[in-house]
Amino acid sequence: MSAPDRTFTVRHVQLLRALFAAAAALMITFSSDHSAAVGFAVFGGFVAASGFVLILGAWQSVPAGSRWPFILLAVIDLLAAITSGIPTWRTDGIFFIVVIIWAAASGLVELIAGLRARRTDPTAKDAITVGALGLVLAVVLLIIPADYSLQYSVEGAGALTLSGIILAVGMVGGYTAIVAVFLAIAGFSPRREAVQKDAETVDAASAPVETGGAA
Repeated sequence: MSAPDRTFTVRHVQLLRALFAAAAALMITFSSDHSAAVGFAVFGGFVAASGFVLILGAWQSVPAGSRWPFILLAVIDLLAAITSGIPTWRTDGIFFIVVIIWAAASGLVELIAGLRARRTDPTAKDAITVGALGLVLAVVLLIIPADYSLQYSVEGAGALTLSGIILAVGMVGGYTAIVAVFLAIAGFSPRREAVQKDAETVDAASAPVETGGAA
């Protein structure tokens, strides 16, 4: 007897993660304030929501032996969310440190989990891609100097300043936008098992029916 279908699957985890990533990307995109305080607020909400989704997914969408990536990612997300909520830590330098550590840790965990399961799990390639994106974010933020400052002027707007924190928060917004699009596509794409099952159903329906009888 086959196991009953799960009502909350990895597909739902991907779609919920995409939803929260899209919300974070929109908030950063349409905010004129890219300070550390705003960046921490958006980032903290994003990782907190993602952490709770991963906890739910660990117990509802995967078997017991495959839960470790979900649980470990949830712990990393929730620790980052707690750190982001400490008011005295909402400085430019701490923002770089927290997001770089989070991106590197979560990206590495998701990448390793995807590589380990690539032969047996059709969703492993999605984890590999998201993990790689996290590592790219960590590297990009490492390249940006936290004390970077560029003075420039725009006609009609006057003198403006492009700082390291503005670039960093913008990079987080770009990351969440890419992750949102990728996970949404992955969540809405038909699974390999479903495609194979449909193909087998069609083959079975189109197969000729043997009839008995004397020649």
